[in-house]
Parts: sequence; structure tokens; C-alpha cells
Amino acid sequence: MHVKFCGFTQLSDVQTAAQLGADAVGLVFYPPSPRAVTLVQAKTLSASVPAFMSVVALVVNMHQDELIELVNTVSFDIIQFHGDETPEQCQQLASSINKRWIKALRINAEQHTPDSVRAQIDKFAAAGASSILLDAYHPAAYGGTGQRFDWNLIPQDSSLPIILAGGLDAENVAATLDLPIYAVDVSGGIEKDKGKKDAAKMRAFMKAVKRDRWQNATLSEPSNLSS
Repeated sequence: MHVKFCGFTQLSDVQTAAQLGADAVGLVFYPPSPRAVTLVQAKTLSASVPAFMSVVALVVNMHQDELIELVNTVSFDIIQFHGDETPEQCQQLASSINKRWIKALRINAEQHTPDSVRAQIDKFAAAGASSILLDAYHPAAYGGTGQRFDWNLIPQDSSLPIILAGGLDAENVAATLDLPIYAVDVSGGIEKDKGKKDAAKMRAFMKAVKRDRWQNATLSEPSNLSS
């Protein structure tokens, strides 16, 4: 299980995430979001991220010229398409800046089944996505709502590694251990206010994930250690 903390706006919060061992930090480049950052802010934030920790740029229906300006200003590793982008558009945009990419799918119990989610994932896999992110659907927002969707809709045999988002916090992240996912993505569940992280909540989240990692590794070890 890998961990991405998303929606950073303050340097001290990024530094805390790094100290706690998060695998990735997400920066939001979508002006309507309360967690959005400017290019100037993002340049400072990304520069503070240590080696071997990924910076993810979250964009929503961003035009190619804006994306090129972004990559020429801010150092980041992966682009996360969180809007209405088609598989072909994602691949074309990511290729224009030579970056690996993730696509977020908003899951709605009234519209989706595990089979339909799997079919959507297959299309983005064929276009070259590195992973898929599953988040809760909301009619008035592209994400960051803190709502949780029905995890029974997560397909068991996805063609891409699945990142789970939506309504996660230190209290419920342990329940994701048995799900067929690769990573968890949290924003609101580690905040004291929009875009302002809570160090204690971040620490509790990482502690819950690491505890489950340790327990899972222990259960997976051979019982006969004498050989």
C-alpha cells in the first residue's frame, strides 16, 4: 500500500509529509478548488520535496499550452487528469510534456458496476496510463469532496494499479487493506482547513497504514524459519 497526500498549499505541510514517509504529494492546479496553488507557489513547494518522493500535478481539463507552461515552471513527476479528459486526450497531453499519467474516474453507484468500471479502466490502460484513481462522484465537483463511494464497485482484476480516494482518514484506512488497490490518496482527511494540513492527522494516517503493512508482512512470512 502506497500513500499519496494531496492538496498542499503550505511549505511546512509538505515537509511534514516528507518526514512521515508519504510516497507522493499532490499539488492542485484547478483555480476553482480551495486547494489550488499558483505556479509560483507550486515551484517553491515542489522544490522542497526530497529525492524518491513523487510530486503529482492534478489538473482539470487543462489546455496544452497551460500544461506546457506548468511543466516549464514546476518540477513534478506525474500528471493526474481529474476532469473530463478522454483516454486519447490524456495520452496526447501527457506525451506533449513527456510525463507519466494517472486518470481519475468518479464512481457513481447509480451509473457504475464493477464490470463498467473495469471497462473504463481498460480504455485508459490501452492509452498508456500508469495507474487509475477511483474517487466519489459529485455532480458539482471534480473531486476533493471528502465523500466515499461504494467500495464494492472496485473491480477485482483491474488492468491498471488502482489508487483509492474519497472520504479516507486515519479511522477507516485500515479497512482498505483487503481491497484490490495499489495506493490510497487522501486530502480532506488530513486537514484542519481546506489546503491546510493537520500534522497529527497526517501522522495518525501514516501510523495506521504502516501498522497494517507490518501486520500483513508478518502474516505473509513463512512459519518455518529454521531452514
